[in-house]
Amino acid sequence: MNDKTIIVEDLTYRYGQRTAVDHINFEVARGEVFAFLGPNGAGKSTTVKMLTGQLRPSEGRALLLGLDVSKYPNQVQAQIGVAFETTNLYEQMTAVENLTLFARLFGVKNFDAHTLLERVGLGGRGNERVAGYSKGMKQRLMLARSLVNQPQILFLDEPTDGLDPVSSETIRGIIRTASEQGTTVFLTTHDMVEADNLAHRVAFIEKGKIAALDTPHALKQRFGKRALKVEIECPDGRVETTEVILDREDTSQMIAHLFAQERVVTVHSEEATLEDIFIRMTGRGLN
Repeated sequence: MNDKTIIVEDLTYRYGQRTAVDHINFEVARGEVFAFLGPNGAGKSTTVKMLTGQLRPSEGRALLLGLDVSKYPNQVQAQIGVAFETTNLYEQMTAVENLTLFARLFGVKNFDAHTLLERVGLGGRGNERVAGYSKGMKQRLMLARSLVNQPQILFLDEPTDGLDPVSSETIRGIIRTASEQGTTVFLTTHDMVEADNLAHRVAFIEKGKIAALDTPHALKQRFGKRALKVEIECPDGRVETTEVILDREDTSQMIAHLFAQERVVTVHSEEATLEDIFIRMTGRGLN
């Protein structure tokens, strides 16, 4: 993952007097899953619209695959795939017809819709009208449509939101496979657990600015607290929980005392979640 497929330099967007995105900078490598996290109104959607050529920046620039997207939107859009949370499929057409239409728009030759449907777990359902699909099936078809042109960069917005476990895991598998094959995945989501599981790096955006950017592990190490949660069985049968903070001078003595003097039921590490870290940094959650 050495090649930079996305380079953002002082990217800024204003709606009148309000600055929605405020001079942000970051880079995304080829094959990287990059999660862009933030609450509603933080600037996520505006950033994605600039990256995909739907909005022209007020200042700064975004280079995708070496091209300034505001100057060469058509060339960039031919090499990216987009699947937003709101489905916009042609519901009176079949899945095969939906995909074939987009293949023609992209000029894809020798397109095999059925193979792509198999890839997203919709094998054997391609000749059914999309109107009869469940939400999970439609979301998987949206993802399939975003892959029609074999994109080098894939933009996904809340790809598993509200889906059943099977559909969610299918989509996660597709994301991981795309990444392994060299496709960059730019993921926007409210789901911190999803970002933690999928992303190589995450960026927190708050009030139009990048508040933090690093790997999930590094963020947890930097902003989280290192502690052990120990469950102890009391003489009357109740189970109480105590916390042992790591990295203190007396940590080893405290742990030794617990095991020597108490009936320890369980011990496990207590690691901060990405949402804990975001709340700590910004004072609010992602909703």
